[in-house]
Formats: sequence, structure tokens, C-alpha cells
Amino acid sequence: MQYRRLGKSNLKVSALCLGSMMFGDQTDIEESGRIVASAREHGINFIDTADVYTKGRSEELVGKLLMGQRHHWVLASKLGNPMSDAPNESHYSRNWIVRETDNILRRLDTDYLDILYMHRDYQDENLEEAVQSLGDLIRAGKIRGFGVSNFRGWRIAEIVRLCEKNNVPLPLVCQPYYNLLNRQPEVEILPACASYGLGVVPYSPIARGVLTGKYAPGQKPGEDTRAGRGDKRIMETEFREESLLIAQKLQQHCEARGVKLGQFATAWVLANAAISSVIAGPRTLAQMEDYYDAVDLKISTEEEALVDGLVTPGHASTHGYNDPNYPFFGRVARA
Repeated sequence: MQYRRLGKSNLKVSALCLGSMMFGDQTDIEESGRIVASAREHGINFIDTADVYTKGRSEELVGKLLMGQRHHWVLASKLGNPMSDAPNESHYSRNWIVRETDNILRRLDTDYLDILYMHRDYQDENLEEAVQSLGDLIRAGKIRGFGVSNFRGWRIAEIVRLCEKNNVPLPLVCQPYYNLLNRQPEVEILPACASYGLGVVPYSPIARGVLTGKYAPGQKPGEDTRAGRGDKRIMETEFREESLLIAQKLQQHCEARGVKLGQFATAWVLANAAISSVIAGPRTLAQMEDYYDAVDLKISTEEEALVDGLVTPGHASTHGYNDPNYPFFGRVARA
């Protein structure tokens, strides 16, 4: 396993971060335990969860599975997405940040988090209140640092400004959606993180499964797949004929090289100098094991050019490739 500094911090994390979104949902505790054991055996020391994953069940499983080995792990969780229909059980009020952090610690059965992320960017939030609250949690020892997830570049800059204004340690890390089918973070997010010293830990390096080659162009997806279930996010972003054709071309290249497409796609993300670690979010132990060889897989100059020829740097594979969970607000029509 390779270990990299998390941005400008002195914290070292494994190049692969174990994502536990499936734990407690499609992955039961027995399989989750096998995945965690395998990850540790292969040198992974970084694990990621969130309160909203199965409404806390993922955190509860992670807490059980890390029992007796807590200090081996850099443990990250997230808050901000709704945990109920109650008006103050989501977003970033001081009330909710403090209360939900205590809930997260209880579910994880730990005294502290290494990283607490703000899970998504709400445009009309009072970010100063959030930053002040996170600073209080750091001083109280409940979190060692914080990060941002799914924040746009200018909002990262605003968070940094508010931290400096309020004497709060700068965020350690940013978690964007970044892979070779969606290179939009290269325009603003990755440069902002590099400028301010944030580590970058992208999720979904295999584009929610499209970059494994399991979806064939022109064919109906299997019923046991995310696309087969009609998941809104994949159907409006990754599952496009253009993207499937790109995956097919890369699959042919990977077969000739003797590697798996998912490993190539993960290695391509890790080959970006801005990246500290990449989140592997397996459903099964077999899927987890497929990630390991990506760490030592080298991307050649010719392969960089191959990807650039398929997806223009700074762009997505096709127009309209925007996550419906995070819409753009750049144009507001006059009344």
C-alpha cells in the first residue's frame, strides 16, 4: 500500500480509502467484516462513512467492526443530508452540527472523528455558523479536523476565508465526484484544493460501475445493477450511450494490457498529483479485492493521451452530465 499526506496536513492516509456506503444496506455485517479485514490486511488505514448511509446503520456496523482497532484507522463521517423530516435534522445549524456529531460518535462507538465532512453544499446556508461550530468541535476534541464534500470551487474558497476570519483550522480535505468520465473538477475544484492545501479524496472512480465495462452499449442493464434498478443519479449522469462507448474502447485497451478496466480507471484518478486517496466503495469482498492492484498500476504518457482523446480535460464525457443531486445555479431567470 502507498501512503500519502492528506493535502498539506501531516496526516498520512492509504491511497485507497474504504467506503462503507453499502454496509448495512446491500452488504450485511458478515460480508462487511470480511471487507474490513481484507482492507486492513492490504494496508488500508482510511475508512469513510456518513450518517445518511442507511440512516446510521453503516456507522453502527463500522463502529462494531473497528472495535479494538480504532487507532489503526483514519475515520471519517459526514453530516448535512436529511436524517428525518424534522426542520432541524439536516443542513448546518449549530444545533444540528453539535447534536448530530454526538449521534455519529455514539453510533461509531468512538470518542472522536479524524474527519467530519459537510456532506453537500446548500447554497443559502450561513457558512460562518457552520465553520464556527466545527471549530468548537475541534477545540472540544470531538473531531480532529473537517472536510467538505460536493462543494464547488468558489465555496471552498469561502470556507477558507471564514476559517481564517474565525481562527478555525482550515479544512483538511475535499471529497468531489471525479473520474475519467467526469473531469469537470479539474477546472475549479482541484486547483482550489491545491491552492489552499486541501487533500482530495474523490468518490466513484469507476463511475458507479460504468467503468467496469459491465454495461454494454445498446443492451438493457442487468436487473441486479444500479442502472437496472433505474437509479435516478446514474441514469441522468453515467448511463449514457457516449459513456458506454468510451468504457468499451477502454475495455479493449485494458484487455490488451492484461488489466481490469476498473483498476485502470482507479489508477488514472490516483495518477493525478492533486489526489491524496480515492474511495473504493465495494458491495462485496470480491469487488474490494479488485481495487488493490490499482495502487501499483502505472498510467503511461500514451494512456494519458488516450483518455484525453476520449474525454477532453476539464469536461465530462457528454453534454448534460450533471448530478441531479447537485444542480447548477449559474442562471436565474428574471421574474
